[in-house]
This record gives sequence, structure tokens and C-alpha cells, in this order.
Amino acid sequence: MSVSARVVGIVRYPRQTLQEVASHPTWVSLLVGLTVATAAAGALVSGTEVGQLALVDQWERTVLALGGPIDDARYAELQAWSRRGPAVAAAFAVVAGPGVAAAVSLLAFGWLRHKTAPVSYSQVLAVVVHAGVILALGRMVAAPMVYARETTASATTLGSWFSGFDETSAVARFLGAIDLFTVWWAVVLGIGLAILSGRRARTCAAWVVSLYIGVALIAAAAMAGVA
Repeated sequence: MSVSARVVGIVRYPRQTLQEVASHPTWVSLLVGLTVATAAAGALVSGTEVGQLALVDQWERTVLALGGPIDDARYAELQAWSRRGPAVAAAFAVVAGPGVAAAVSLLAFGWLRHKTAPVSYSQVLAVVVHAGVILALGRMVAAPMVYARETTASATTLGSWFSGFDETSAVARFLGAIDLFTVWWAVVLGIGLAILSGRRARTCAAWVVSLYIGVALIAAAAMAGVA
């Protein structure tokens, strides 16, 4: 299967595509393509004045949420960093692409070997990279929305649907941490793990989604505790 066929397949026919990927594990060209595409999308937005102001706003809110002060000097520092927006976007693409793929693959490989599944690391990495198509799609959708909405706050989280909560509350932080593209990715990853382990796809998907929601809940509680 070509790279484009695999990208379309992950969106439309994830199970069949991942079965092919597990049988013929290949991932380098796709990972490079996804990383370049997401880096370019982020850099285009971060290179604009609107994107840089949105970055400053995001960083300011993060510092305040962690209980840090924002004085004139700190704000000027954030503005200086925002002018490096394209480089920041490129670095984020590398961390969110190859970095996340490597970390998730190691965890998944350890779990599969613990379950005595006869799989190779290349098979696991190929499945994880292909599931990452969904995360990359989410980041590419988010990039123009940052420009249109003049904020880096994601429009694809549950928090954007329930904006009536106080944004500093634990409920708002939890809902803001649940991104619909990430839930979709968790389902696709679960399908891939089911193929590799011989288990039911529904069970594996439910476990991965539950793990993601659990991490989001812990993160929200930690942020609320710091604030």
C-alpha cells in the first residue's frame, strides 16, 4: 500500500489497514511525512502576528494556572519567544510525532510481550505510527482554527462544548483535556493492539480510551491542586 492509501485507510478502514501494516510493517516514510506536514501547518500559523499573540496568551494562561507571576519582564520574555513560533512549532511536531510514537511503542511492546504476544518491535512501531495519522490530522485541523479563532485553545475538546464552567475549575480542566481526535486515536490504537495481541478490538479500544481519560483526570486534578 502507498503512503497515501494507508493514510486514507486509517481514516476509513482502520482495521483492514492495520492488518496490512502488521503483516508488512513499514513506517519511516509515513512518520517523516506526518512530521513535516504538522510542522509546516504549525509554522505557517505561528509565523503570523495572530499566531504569535495566541502563543503568548497560551503561555501566559499556563504560567498563571501553575501559580506563577506575570510581570512586564516575564511578558516581554514570552513575546520574544513567540517570535520564534515557527521553530517552536517544528520542535513540537518532532516531540508530538516521533517522540510520542517511540514512547507509546515501547509501552505497547512491553504490554504485548507481557501478554506473550509473538510480535516484533517493528510491528508495534508500525501500528503506532499509523494510528498517529489521526493525531496528525487533529493538529493540521487545529492550525487554521488557531488563526481563525485567535487562540490556541482547542475547538475539538469537550471543554469547548461546555464553556459555562469556570475555566480554573477541575471540571473545566478535565473537559479541556479530553480531545476528540485523541479519543479517536485511542480507538484506532486499540484496534491495532487487538490485531497484534489476538484480543477483541472492542476490549483493547476500551482499555486505551479508559487509560487516556484516566491520565486526563489525573492531570486535571494535579493542575487544580497547583492552582
